[in-house]
Amino acid sequence: MADTLFIHLFATLALSLSDYGSKDDFITLERLLDHINTPEDLRKLKPSQLPQVADELREFIIRVIANHPGHLGASLGTVELTVALHYIFNTPYDRIIWDVGHQAYGHKILTGRKDRFASIRCLDGLSGFPSRFESEYDAFGTGHSSTSISAALGMAIASNLKGEKDRQHIAVIGDGAMTGGMAFEGLNNAGAARSNLLVILNDNGMSIDVSTGALSRYFTRMKASKSYNQLKDSVWNMMGGDSDKQYHPKHFISKLTAAMSSLISPKTSNLFEALNFRYFGPIDGHDIPTLLAVLSDLKTIQGPKLLHIVTVKGKGLKQAEEDPTVYHAPGRFDSATGQLLPKRIDLSLAPKYQDVFGKTIIELAKSNPRIVGITPAMPTGCSLSMMMKKMPERVFDVGIAEQHAVTFSAGLAAEGMIPFCNIYSSFMQRSFDQVIHDVALQRLPVVFCLDRAGLVGEDGATHHGAFDLAYFRPIPNLVISAPMNERELRNLMYTAQLPETGLPFVIRYPRGRGVTPRWKTPLEIQPVGKGICVKEGKEAAIVSIGHIGNNGLKAIELAESQCPAKQFGLYNMIYLKPLDEELLQEVFEKYPRIVTLEDGVLNGGLYSAVCEFAARHHYSNPITGIGIPDRFIHQGSIPQLQALCGMDPESIAKVLLGR
Repeated sequence: MADTLFIHLFATLALSLSDYGSKDDFITLERLLDHINTPEDLRKLKPSQLPQVADELREFIIRVIANHPGHLGASLGTVELTVALHYIFNTPYDRIIWDVGHQAYGHKILTGRKDRFASIRCLDGLSGFPSRFESEYDAFGTGHSSTSISAALGMAIASNLKGEKDRQHIAVIGDGAMTGGMAFEGLNNAGAARSNLLVILNDNGMSIDVSTGALSRYFTRMKASKSYNQLKDSVWNMMGGDSDKQYHPKHFISKLTAAMSSLISPKTSNLFEALNFRYFGPIDGHDIPTLLAVLSDLKTIQGPKLLHIVTVKGKGLKQAEEDPTVYHAPGRFDSATGQLLPKRIDLSLAPKYQDVFGKTIIELAKSNPRIVGITPAMPTGCSLSMMMKKMPERVFDVGIAEQHAVTFSAGLAAEGMIPFCNIYSSFMQRSFDQVIHDVALQRLPVVFCLDRAGLVGEDGATHHGAFDLAYFRPIPNLVISAPMNERELRNLMYTAQLPETGLPFVIRYPRGRGVTPRWKTPLEIQPVGKGICVKEGKEAAIVSIGHIGNNGLKAIELAESQCPAKQFGLYNMIYLKPLDEELLQEVFEKYPRIVTLEDGVLNGGLYSAVCEFAARHHYSNPITGIGIPDRFIHQGSIPQLQALCGMDPESIAKVLLGR
């Protein structure tokens, strides 16, 4: 089968190359992108003009994102693919689903959003990810990885049921996202369903950090295989190589067919063919003529197909190509040179919670040899990369596979290890059953460190860690905590790994900086289920959990400065479960009004827990909940979104004063 596929692929390329002019044909003085507002405008151009469109599109992305930070590297790597897809396929009728969506900036620009592109990730601006509410060209909303194949398959089957036999369905998925178990579930189902589906595997060897695992090595072997590279060199030489000599396509096909038996063996049958996909590639994902020829051919082939393209993350910006991890989302940089703009480093600033975690786990691991670190493809983002450098044998990057990360951690704990499993809060949602069945039910002492908890800012609704307190609270055997500052984070980590704790332990903390410049104090036990009184008052008390309690302190300062005769208290619960009921009884007995404060959804979190406590003990004190309301919160800066939710100090102060 592989022989036939490769012959078919390269024959198609040979027959198609005559459609494209010389390199000089690509040069024009007119900026083509200025006249492209929809894919229909793009499709009016000649194929020979598309490389210029790609160059202009890449330059436009670099220029805008340099001053309006976003996900740069992935989108630069898919510029040529984006142009080719919208040129060949009849979008939006044909459906393109961009897995995760980091790579969809070019797609947004070509589909009517060029003039608004500078608003990306801003309040009331464009989403950083595809959104069905934003454009008819965004066939499916994405933000978490590994979903595209399942969504595209569902759409393909729906089209069959509706009699839309001509509609195409394309899932674009990166090699990093392909490690997610859901991607394999989708491939398995699609191969059995035999639906008309095209999966494009964008292979750049990266997720955010370098891709890891057996699948990544498999892709590397495919790209580096002797047979593949012999075939590529033979094709090039048959076509004349660097010379001006031309070969007739029939002559080329004849020679290619004769060469195949010596170049390709039955061993080239691959994973995707085993799943009933017809496999094509690998091909250069930056070669527009090749992409156009192959995509045109694949439109006519029925059933599930997979096109393997090889791209460079950050293509076209030297620094991004050389350091794709940093330039995944680099912040502000010089669009002309690519250099990151220097950030003013204030040594008096508090550290990032992520760095406190990274340094503290090394400190703990040095004295406790049973501690190991687990991350699903986020070692740099969560700062486990620090431990990875010092203790590489004790840190495990399992790839984009959160469910596996949790159960893998459970297996480690079952054999006496103490796994610190660090997962972004919004991604932890994917592992809910594993936490219940594999960890909590068996009382295995896994320490879950939930980074990016609460509102995370510009990444928007798909990435806010809004739900963890609410969805973990009903689960038996879990300890659920959130530090108000960096010292509490250190102490919670220390407490979680103690033998006497012996329970699954959740520690959730936000993105960004804490509040304590002198944070590295001696480690102490943070008594499980015990909160503290931070400030006493009379008129009303804030009952808070987590870093957002610092907004409560600022609100009290504002309120008391406006009404000096009034005094307000603040109580830091630290633990949502077990809840410190003795402290709550003190609060309800002392204060006529209670205000709960949490950086999470009100439904099911601290507010619900306090209301339930009041009902059980027959307290009638008025309780006002401040947190994330019952709706999805979109993108914007964290201060903007906190104000939108009434969680900023000014809004909290108004609640305290009854305004």
